[in-house]
Amino acid sequence: MDPEVLGGRPVFKGTRVPVDSLYVYLERGHSVEKFLECFPSVTKEMTAHALEDLDKRIPEDFFEALAQAREISKKK
Repeated sequence: MDPEVLGGRPVFKGTRVPVDSLYVYLERGHSVEKFLECFPSVTKEMTAHALEDLDKRIPEDFFEALAQAREISKKK
């Protein structure tokens, strides 16, 4: 991370594209291909690396717990 680039937010190497923008695209239902169309300075390999890194940092049961929490909040 470089404090001179986007205030130190993690960006894809050699770009000014924040890594978390990929996660937002995916969360909103867009594909990696759509993300790459919108950010041509990011390569498919860069996105694969970012997703692998994210996968290593998320606990195995995170998504199951998230789905359960969403179901509970819908019932309220």
